[in-house]
Amino acid sequence: MTGDFVQLRADWNYPTSVRFGAGRVAELPDAVRAAGIARPLFVTDPNLARLPMAAEALSLLRGAGISAALFSEVRPNPVEANIAAGVAAFRTGAHDGVVAFGGGSALDAGKLIAFMNAQSRPVWDFEDRADWWTRANAQGIAPIVAVPTTAGTGSEVGRAAVVTEEATRTKKIIFHPGMMPKVVICDPALTVGMPPLITAGTGMDALAHCLEAYCAPSYHPLADGIAAEGVRLVGENLPRAVGNGNDLEARAHMMAAAAMGATAFQKGLGAIHALSHPVGALYDTHHGLTNGVFMPYVLVFNRTAVEPRIKRLAAYIGLRPSFRAFLDWVLALRAEIGVPHTLAGLNVDAEHVDRIVAMAVEDPTAGGNPRPFDKRAARTVFKRAVEGRV
Repeated sequence: MTGDFVQLRADWNYPTSVRFGAGRVAELPDAVRAAGIARPLFVTDPNLARLPMAAEALSLLRGAGISAALFSEVRPNPVEANIAAGVAAFRTGAHDGVVAFGGGSALDAGKLIAFMNAQSRPVWDFEDRADWWTRANAQGIAPIVAVPTTAGTGSEVGRAAVVTEEATRTKKIIFHPGMMPKVVICDPALTVGMPPLITAGTGMDALAHCLEAYCAPSYHPLADGIAAEGVRLVGENLPRAVGNGNDLEARAHMMAAAAMGATAFQKGLGAIHALSHPVGALYDTHHGLTNGVFMPYVLVFNRTAVEPRIKRLAAYIGLRPSFRAFLDWVLALRAEIGVPHTLAGLNVDAEHVDRIVAMAVEDPTAGGNPRPFDKRAARTVFKRAVEGRV
């Protein structure tokens, strides 16, 4: 092959078995057995552990004769200590698999516990860089069943997880194909009643995944199609889900969009995430809301590289086929659902700008940005998000 066609090479991967629909959490015991698990460690966060939905899920398992133990030492932005404690609980209880139940933090922690159970090296040795994943012992990775209770990260259909290195306050992406859950239960009824701000934040996370995947420069038309439809679903359903937490149809479409975003972003992410990761690590902000704040500023920065693609996307979701129309749509969506226009709305200032810039350009997601994202670019976008200059 010659010329432009040299670039038409890629490795494509698509998700696992997904059981989608309201009420399907009732199938959890069957899903656990289908994954080959007899003694699962049930991983969730402390807030969910106190709610009836977690107790009911555990009751389903135990009622079916499946011995499950609860582990809930998971912070909103998981740290290495959470994973180490989970691995200790996994081994002490002689568990043979993980049920990861909750939002992105619980799902990521559950996946990492199942993964690290088999490893003798530090978790940081498996960061998503080059072929570092090949360092892992794949044989002992425990099977995972994932049950999301939010509609944002899509971690339930992903082969990676995010964990914060406390010593440096840096978010790291850990990758291995063996972290893909064997079975996923997407039950939108579990998201009913989620608070409006969390609904907005998780929804913006799904939108950021779809948008950045669509704009990433690598060749993946399958991901492009999924990402474009994910953007449409978010636009039509996120305001409904925020406005009425009991709108099960909107909740279902948002849960689908979240899984679609994570399916698509194997193509790549970009500067939205490259900036959100250090801000989240340093200020402990909600990841999805942080993505939502950065979104229009990054979109404008990338305009010269993505304008033709954004015009097509605008047309697909029913807008005038122009970059400006799509940008205005993003701004209007954020305003409607209560996403702050500037970083001040997340209590983030410019005090750590130098550190954030340095961390952003080193983040693995920066490499997928449509334009080169160096320190000068990161500083420019960050300052605009502080000042509100789109």
